[in-house]
Amino acid sequence: MAGPAFRAAAVRVRTPATSANLGPGFDAFGLSLGLYDDVVVRVADTGLHIDIAGEGARTLPRDENHLLVRALRTAFDLLGGQPRGLEVVCANRIPHGRGLGSSSAAICAGIVAARAVTIGGDARLDDAALLELATEIEGHPDNVAACLLGGFTLAWTESGAARALRMDPAPSVVPVVFVPEAPVLTETARGLLPRTVPHVDAAVNAGRAALLVEALTRRPELLLPATEDRIHQEYRQPAMPQSVALVDRLREDGVPAMISGAGPTVIALVEDGAADKVARLAGEGWAANRLSLDPAGTSVLPLGS
Repeated sequence: MAGPAFRAAAVRVRTPATSANLGPGFDAFGLSLGLYDDVVVRVADTGLHIDIAGEGARTLPRDENHLLVRALRTAFDLLGGQPRGLEVVCANRIPHGRGLGSSSAAICAGIVAARAVTIGGDARLDDAALLELATEIEGHPDNVAACLLGGFTLAWTESGAARALRMDPAPSVVPVVFVPEAPVLTETARGLLPRTVPHVDAAVNAGRAALLVEALTRRPELLLPATEDRIHQEYRQPAMPQSVALVDRLREDGVPAMISGAGPTVIALVEDGAADKVARLAGEGWAANRLSLDPAGTSVLPLGS
């Protein structure tokens, strides 16, 4: 295959925040949220130049170690070759280390931008290949599926390949996220999980996960029982005691709340009319935000929009 040619013009990619697990759907369910990172990528004559504004502006590397650049490089290899140079500008709004899919957003931005800036990129790297590549970089498909596809996603692996099914959430459902000040590393949260769980707990989660598909897409009144989890949230309590306590308190008040991804953010899925009231329930130490549901996933947008 001949080496690729690249567009002279920059491309702009927008990636949404995501919430994985959603209670019982551990490593399978994802939800795309209306909070976005924007990335502009241009092929340059030489070198690598990175500008970062917003989240991570003071801490993220500005070299080949940046996750987005690593995703770009990996995608370019699959597309046939590396450009001479790159200019990357990031406007980050998704909080880092909070369980809202910031790493998945960076990965998806990188691989979609690489495809978009490569002439004929869609033919060389189709949507199924994008999901597999994002999963390979991230390590699991739940967040990247929601980030790429938008909406409510169910992801799995089959014969070693990542697969995902996209569904439309009920339009009356509103996500409310409660973001604490301190992050928790995903590796720390995963390290607290046991190698096995009781059969009765696994059975409960399987039933609740099946119910959640119906609740989130057609019958939101069932979201409270449908978001019950027994296999990961309580095990993570030592790393995020305030988050688990908030989940317990909200659920006692009838609010369908759960840990977002690996935490420590708490997400509640509520009916539109109750969202503003629920957002006021967390108290001090939490940044409460009512978000929209994102239907589009990762998008290539005009530069001026």
